[in-house]
Amino acid sequence: MSQDTVAPTRRVPSLVLVSGPEQVLADRAVAATLDDLRVTAPDLETIRLYAATYEPGALGVQAAPSLFGGDKAIVVHDADEAAEDLQQDLLRAVAAPEPGITLIVRHKGGNRGKKVVDALKAGKARVLEAPAIKSDRDKSDFAAHEFVAARRKATGGAVRALVEAVGKDIGELAAACQQLVADTTGVIDERTVLLYHGGKVEATGFKVADAAVTGDTGEALRLLRHAIAVGVDPVPIVAVLAQQLRQLVRVGAAGRGRSVDVARDLGLAPWQVDKARRSLSGWSPEGLARSIQAVAAADFEVKGGGRDPVYAVEQAVLAITANHTR
Repeated sequence: MSQDTVAPTRRVPSLVLVSGPEQVLADRAVAATLDDLRVTAPDLETIRLYAATYEPGALGVQAAPSLFGGDKAIVVHDADEAAEDLQQDLLRAVAAPEPGITLIVRHKGGNRGKKVVDALKAGKARVLEAPAIKSDRDKSDFAAHEFVAARRKATGGAVRALVEAVGKDIGELAAACQQLVADTTGVIDERTVLLYHGGKVEATGFKVADAAVTGDTGEALRLLRHAIAVGVDPVPIVAVLAQQLRQLVRVGAAGRGRSVDVARDLGLAPWQVDKARRSLSGWSPEGLARSIQAVAAADFEVKGGGRDPVYAVEQAVLAITANHTR
C-alpha cells in the first residue's frame, strides 16, 4: 500500500473525559476535541445528549454503525446528573467502544456518575481538566493567560482592573479579554481597561472597599452612592468590605515573607498581598476588630434585619474609615 492510500491516524482516542466544574474551560475542551477530530474526519457527525432529557437506550442507538459510514462524536453532557439508565448505557459504551465513534463525557464532579468516571479512566480515556476558577488569584491567572494565548501584552494593573470589573463571572471575564484583544492595539494597560469597563470598575464594591480601608471617607462615600445609584445591591458591597478586612488580617498575620510565597499560602494573588500590606500601615489590631464587628452588623441589616440597607452600608463605611489612622 502506498503512502498516499494509508488512512490518517486518529489524533483523539475513542474515549474522552472532560472533568471539572468550570463551564468555560469545559466548553473549550469539548470544542478543541471536536476540532482535533475534524482534522482527520472533516465530515464528522456530532451528537449531543443531555442527562436531563436522556431517554434509555439513546446512546446505544446513536453509537450504532451508520449505513453511510463516517466518523461520529457523541458528547454526553452532565454525566454527574445522570440517572441510572444513562449511567448503565455509558458503562456499556465505555466497555465496548464502537469503531469510528468518539465518546466525550462531560462530568462536573461529585460522587454521582463516579462509576462512569472510573470506567473511562480505566479505559485509558483522555482526561481534560476544567477546574473551578474561584479565587482572585485564579481569576488573575486566567485573564493573564488569555492575553498570553492571544499574543498580547497586558500589564498587571490591567489584569487587576479587569478582574475587579468583570471577575464575578468567568464567561464574562473571558469575553472581556477577547474584546480588548480584538478592539485595541499595543500594550493593554489599566487605562485601556477603564476606557471599556470604567463604569463597572467604579461602581463595584471593590472600589468602595479600597477607599474605605485606606481611610478615604469622602471617596468611599462617593463611590458607594454612585454604586447604589447605578443599581449595585448593598449585600455584595458589604460582602466585599468584609472580605477586604479579613484579607488585611490574614496578610498581617502571615508576616514578612515574600509576596509570592504569602499569596500561595493564602490563596491570593501576589498583587493582593502587596496591596494589603500597603493598607495595613494605617491599621491597628483593635481598629480592624472594631471594623469587622461593624461590617458584621451591617451584614445583618442588609439581609433583612434592618429597614434601610443603604443607611446600614454607609454606617459600615464610616466605621471603617473612622478606625483607620491616616
